[in-house]
Amino acid sequence: MDVDAVLGRIDISEALEFLAGMLRFKSYSATPGESDLARHMAAAMGDLGLHTMLMPVERDRVNAIGTLPGQGGGRSLMFNGHLDTNPATDDWTVDPWGGQYDDTFIYGIGVSNMKAGDAAAYMALKTIIGAGLRLKGDVILEYVVGELQGGVGTVKAIEKGVRADCFINMEPTDLHGLTLHAGAFNYVIELHGITRHVSKREDGVDALRAACELVPALDDMTFSGAANADHASVNRSQVGVLRGSLTKDFHDWRPPQLADYARLVGTARYAPSQSEDSVMADLRAELDRLETRFPGLRAELSKEAEGAHPRMLPFEVSRQAPVVRAVARAHRKVVGKDLPVGPIKPYCFYGTDAAHLLHRAGMEGIVCGPGGRYNTMPDERVDVKDYLDMIRIYLLAILEICEVA
Repeated sequence: MDVDAVLGRIDISEALEFLAGMLRFKSYSATPGESDLARHMAAAMGDLGLHTMLMPVERDRVNAIGTLPGQGGGRSLMFNGHLDTNPATDDWTVDPWGGQYDDTFIYGIGVSNMKAGDAAAYMALKTIIGAGLRLKGDVILEYVVGELQGGVGTVKAIEKGVRADCFINMEPTDLHGLTLHAGAFNYVIELHGITRHVSKREDGVDALRAACELVPALDDMTFSGAANADHASVNRSQVGVLRGSLTKDFHDWRPPQLADYARLVGTARYAPSQSEDSVMADLRAELDRLETRFPGLRAELSKEAEGAHPRMLPFEVSRQAPVVRAVARAHRKVVGKDLPVGPIKPYCFYGTDAAHLLHRAGMEGIVCGPGGRYNTMPDERVDVKDYLDMIRIYLLAILEICEVA
């Protein structure tokens, strides 16, 4: 088999137009456009001859899953990617759903997170099929809804028994190999002080002042129990909400009185060798120190309610795992450089469906996709070169893992 000849069959114009077509769907999470795009992907996979299904998730939401059956004797490979996007803000200078591209970038809401990766897997498999190659192992293209709600689409697919020997999750990593990322949960801190009029503030306990001291301490935290430096590197705490005033009713109209109540909401990122409970214990210890610095202050800590959506746990796979090594070899051939692997920043602070595939389905995989540099920002875009290189890398990974029959 002439691998270079197969790579040469990638139709660049078609690849760009296919991705542009995906971008023209306004597929906000939990809106009708999300499932409209799923049906579009199912139709496209059907056109390739894949065994295709629309899998109900909840209400009218559906996943699109297509399988290219192998001839037997090879490993199976799943590509997992989500179709839902964040909302576009008002400060875009291009149409978020126009599918515009030039020689350098392709633009659109969700192109980085993560329609470019979704399209790259489709085009890689389309090229293999077009070359007349038959594979030993199955290839599964799994396009899910609701990743932004904690991965409800992927969890449903796992519950329905969709499995492969290994997977590639196409979240944006700028073509790096993410083999470790953090788990995530949100926490709530309530500070109870003692109000006094400004004339007697020395007799009170200012919850707002205590909160202002607490925020940088929390933001600078590294949690205990990390098994190694890699695990410690994915630790991060960030306070995103702070409000202080009089009582929980927030009587903002009375600033001459010390704030006797402050509420903070933060997010924590932790490693596989840590846990939500161990992180909560570290946070509690920090609050105990705060209470010592502010005698009379009472600090309460709780986890934000999980609700109906699953939490994303930490993800870790060996850097020597077969799927990682296959992607690394493909990257070396296409890009001419070694694949950066490990807890690559900033991607290691993501939550991804890779965690569900690992913990719930017992699958080994890697997170590797195009985009990232311009993710979740106005005029979100992906380098055209990176998108095309990702198609090539995915194609080579399929040929190595699933093997040509």
